Amino acid sequence: MSYSFQIGQRYTRRDVYRIIGISEDTRGGNWDTGYARHGNSWFIFCNVGTSGRTGHDYANQWIGNRLKWYGKRTSRLHNPSIQSMLSVDTDTYILWREDNTEPFIFAGIGNAAEVEDIAPVKVIWTFETGISPDEVSPSTTFREGTVCNVLVNAYERNPVVRQKCIEHYGATCYVCCFNFGKVFGELEKGFIHIHHLRSLSEIGEEYEVNPVKDLRPVCPNCHAMIHRRSPPLTIEEIKTLLLNRAANYSAT
Repeated sequence: MSYSFQIGQRYTRRDVYRIIGISEDTRGGNWDTGYARHGNSWFIFCNVGTSGRTGHDYANQWIGNRLKWYGKRTSRLHNPSIQSMLSVDTDTYILWREDNTEPFIFAGIGNAAEVEDIAPVKVIWTFETGISPDEVSPSTTFREGTVCNVLVNAYERNPVVRQKCIEHYGATCYVCCFNFGKVFGELEKGFIHIHHLRSLSEIGEEYEVNPVKDLRPVCPNCHAMIHRRSPPLTIEEIKTLLLNRAANYSAT
């Protein structure tokens, strides 16, 4: 069974309980200590760069768009719970946060790319996300852009960078001011592409990204138009095109 979580959206544990429909007497226990199973799905609640509310602190880390994650302190690869969440027949929903007082952010359904049998067990999770390949305090910088080989060379995107950009600018298109949530409602709330003012494919190496100075939220239409030319059009050029078209329509 699949559940209607939106990638990049924030959820409390209570929100998760409501969405997946677990009963009151199911809550607590494993649901409050990192990961738990419901039906044929696993749910991981992951702290990145901060300790959990129980005081345990793991070296969980985003590496591009991959998540390095550690199981509970005594977990090993042979544990039935770990074997189950790594199974191709199981969906593993992964939620993460940087602050243990804040709700979790849904990263997506994880696919185990690498596993290391240590204590605690270490897993590198990858995700199939809705983030376009053309696609956090303002003074903070993050490293991203490392090339990884999938079927073709692709440039990794750091989901923390994306989130920080949206937190600063909002999920409204920086070019045309379109907001999916306001038009389509809760289903598309928070949906937006993130545009790099300096194309990663041109840089070809890892570099420091400032999510406020280097990135802008743009709708898919404007994003597609920006990349209709090589080198891409600037945001200012796209805004000018829109203003000129609007003036022409008014004149007629």
